[in-house]
Amino acid sequence: MKKVRMIASGRVQGVGFRYSTFNLAKEIGDIYGRVWNKDDGTVEILAQSNDNAKLAKFIQEIRKGPSPWSNVTYLDVSMANFEDFTDFRMAN
Repeated sequence: MKKVRMIASGRVQGVGFRYSTFNLAKEIGDIYGRVWNKDDGTVEILAQSNDNAKLAKFIQEIRKGPSPWSNVTYLDVSMANFEDFTDFRMAN
């Protein structure tokens, strides 16, 4: 299982970013994790998949901005170690 932590910067809050990320994970399939707004104006995403190609596609789409109103100016992606998820959810 490959796991990544992403921090998206730019216009990523108040533009449907989390909801679009949630829908993207469902659309691609086999993507599990969490997405939430951070106090500093960024959005954090924990994502995992057994399918490296699907995870790479997910990261690519997040980098483009999953919402038509979002504008990701920087996406920090790093390998991570966190609990296994069985679904994808928007966290508070």
